[in-house]
Amino acid sequence: MLNIPNSLTLFRIFLIPFLVVLYFWKLPNREILVTSVFVVAAITDWLDGFLARRMGTTSKLGAFLDPVADKLIVSSALVLLVSDFDVLNRVLSADVFAVSVCIIIGREVVISALREWMAELGNRGVVQVGALGKVKTVFQMVSIALLLYAKPLYGIPVFLIGEIAFYVAAFLTLWSMWAYLKAAMPFLLDKTNGSFEIQEESVEK
Repeated sequence: MLNIPNSLTLFRIFLIPFLVVLYFWKLPNREILVTSVFVVAAITDWLDGFLARRMGTTSKLGAFLDPVADKLIVSSALVLLVSDFDVLNRVLSADVFAVSVCIIIGREVVISALREWMAELGNRGVVQVGALGKVKTVFQMVSIALLLYAKPLYGIPVFLIGEIAFYVAAFLTLWSMWAYLKAAMPFLLDKTNGSFEIQEESVEK
């Protein structure tokens, strides 16, 4: 069902080609345009979920599209940053940044695979990482926006702050993945016959 929240999610996916084109198109004030596209996408990420709950229009289509849109926009931005990170005024080496990107993208692959596997078995579990997941998402989105902007703003080292925040996001990503896997471990090791319920929103965000 194509309601307002789902339309916002589709709009977020629609923004990805614009993000890519603007990133490589050497326009005046290009960094402002690129960052604006990503920030709009990040805002719709929060807004579509908020509206779905407030309007009571949650749907299976929305539950499928929302995490897909999140992964696509974040992964696309990270790949763009890796493509020329070695020429930016960075704190650590481009290799460290690339490893951090692998951690963030790899975590999404692992969690998606684990979720699919448990769904096939018809088992769900409660994973109490809501607060950690939200903090991780804030650091991740803010850091990517700052890295895309890159230039100093009123003397503030935007790129430096973004890079540090990104490494914090990578650490929180590992932490949240460990929390998820730890909760699923009894099931992975076939040591339980009980039901297992996953709180998708608290884990994914």
